[in-house]
Amino acid sequence: MFNSLSDRLTATFKNLRGKGRLSPADVDATVREIRVALLDADVALPVVRTFTGRVRERATGAEVSGALNPAQQVIKIVNEELITILGGETRRLRFAKRPPTVLMLVGLQGSGKTTLAGKLAFWLKEQGHRPLLVAADLQRPNAVDQLSVVAQRVGVGVHAPEPGNGVGDPVVVARSGVQLARDANYDIVIVDTAGRLAIDEELMGQARNIRDAVDPDEVLLVIDAMIGQDAVNTAVAFNEGVGFDGVVLTKLDGDARGGAALSVREVTGRPIMFASTGEKPEDFEPFHPDRMASRILDMGDILTLIEQAERTFDADQAEAMASKFASGEDFTLEDFLEQMQAVRKMGNLGKLMGMLPGMGEARKQLENLDEREIDRVAAIIQSMTPQERRNSAILNGSRRARVARGAGVHVSEVNGLLERFTQAQKMMRQMGAGMPGMPGMPGGKKARGRSAPARKGKKGRSGNPAKRAQQEAAALSQKPAAAAGSGLTMGQDAGTTGVPGRDPLATPGLPPEIPEELRRMLGKP
Repeated sequence: MFNSLSDRLTATFKNLRGKGRLSPADVDATVREIRVALLDADVALPVVRTFTGRVRERATGAEVSGALNPAQQVIKIVNEELITILGGETRRLRFAKRPPTVLMLVGLQGSGKTTLAGKLAFWLKEQGHRPLLVAADLQRPNAVDQLSVVAQRVGVGVHAPEPGNGVGDPVVVARSGVQLARDANYDIVIVDTAGRLAIDEELMGQARNIRDAVDPDEVLLVIDAMIGQDAVNTAVAFNEGVGFDGVVLTKLDGDARGGAALSVREVTGRPIMFASTGEKPEDFEPFHPDRMASRILDMGDILTLIEQAERTFDADQAEAMASKFASGEDFTLEDFLEQMQAVRKMGNLGKLMGMLPGMGEARKQLENLDEREIDRVAAIIQSMTPQERRNSAILNGSRRARVARGAGVHVSEVNGLLERFTQAQKMMRQMGAGMPGMPGMPGGKKARGRSAPARKGKKGRSGNPAKRAQQEAAALSQKPAAAAGSGLTMGQDAGTTGVPGRDPLATPGLPPEIPEELRRMLGKP
C-alpha cells in the first residue's frame, strides 16, 4: 500500500547522507521532495501543507543545526510527524461497563463492512470475548447470507431473523440482536448496517435510527483505503451526518497509494483503530501509528513481527527446543522442518520479510518469493526415514536418490536442501556457544572446530636428568615462600612439601592429604 511513498522518502533521505551540515537549500529541497511524495500518494492537500510546514519549521531550527548527524535528525523529525498525523497513540476499543458492548459498523457499499465484521468478531474471539454478529444490512442482495457464511467460517454467533433483499426493518433487527445478546450472555454485539454506492440522506437517516435504537458504545466507519482522496469526503460526510468514534481501513494489502490513512485522521480528528491487511480472517490487526510510520520509512515493524510469532509458535515446543540446545543436542532435520512449518503459519513470507528494517530495496525479490518451496522442502524431509532425519550424515548417494524419488524432485534439490541445513546447523551451534552450559562457555562442552593455540609459557622440563635437577633447583630458589596458614599452602610450607615424588617426607604412591577447607568445598568427609 505505501510502497511508492516509502520508496520516494527513502530516496530523498539518501541525498542527505554524508552531509555534516544542512544548508537552507538542502532543507528546501528535502521538504519539496516530501511534498511531492505525499501528493503522489494521494494525501489530501491540506494535510500535505500542514505536514510539510511542521517538518520545515523543525528542520530549520536548532534541533537540526546542533545535531551531530543532521540527516538522521531530519529522518527522526519526519518519523515523529508521521506518527502525529497518523494519530499519535494506539486507540483501543472502549468496552461497556455492563455487557454487551455494542459496535456499529457504517460505511459505503463495497468498502468491505460485512467481511470486516467477521474479521473483527474473529479477533475479539481470540481475545477471549463471545461476539454476536447482527445482520442489519437488509438492502444489498444476499448480504444476510454472506454474513451468515462469514460467521460460520470464524465460529461466532449470528442473528439474522430477516431474509434481507429489501425485506424487513433494520432498526427492529438491530434492537432484537442486542436483546438476544443480553439473554444468551454474548458480551460483544457487532451490527452490520447497509451502505450505498454514494452518500445520500436515506443512508444517513437509517444509520441514525439504528444508532438511536441500540445506543452503540463505538461507531466505526469502514473506509476502503484504495479510494484515495475521496476517503476524506466520505469521512467528513459520515462525521456530520451520523458521527463516528473511529476508522477501520480495509484493503491495506492492495497496490493503491494509501493516502487515505494519512488524511482521514488529520481531517476528521477521529483515530484509525483497525486495519485489514488481507483476505483471511486473521489478516486483521489494531492500527499502531508508530509502527505504520516505521513501515513507511522502511524502518521495519519488529513489534508486530514478534506478536505474530508469539501467536503462532507453541510455547511448549519452543521451551523443548531451548532445553534441547541447552543439553548440547544437535539441530536435526526434524527440528528444521518444525521451524519452517511454524514460520509458514505466521502468514505470507513476503509480508514477514517486509517487516524487517531495510527490506524495501529487496521488495521485488520478496514479491517473487515462491512459498511453495517450503512444501517441496517438507516433502523431501518427510521422504526420509526417522534415522536419516536425526542424522543427516548417513545420507549417501543411494539414500539421496531414494529420497528424491519419494519426494518427486531431482537429486540436486535434495543436495541443495542438505547444504542449507548444514549451514543452519552450524548457525545453531554458534548460537549454542553463547548460552550458559553450552559449547564455548565455562562448564559447557568444548566447541567444535580448531582449538586456540597454546600460549608460550615457561620452558618445559629437560629430558636430561642432570639438567632437569638443575631446573628444579633454580625454580625452588626463585619461588617466594607463602605465609604460613595462607590459602596457598593451607598451613604448610611453600614449595613441594607433601607432594609425592618431590617431597622426601611424603608417602610414595599416595596422593597428598586434602586440606580441611578443600574437603568442605568438595563435600568430602
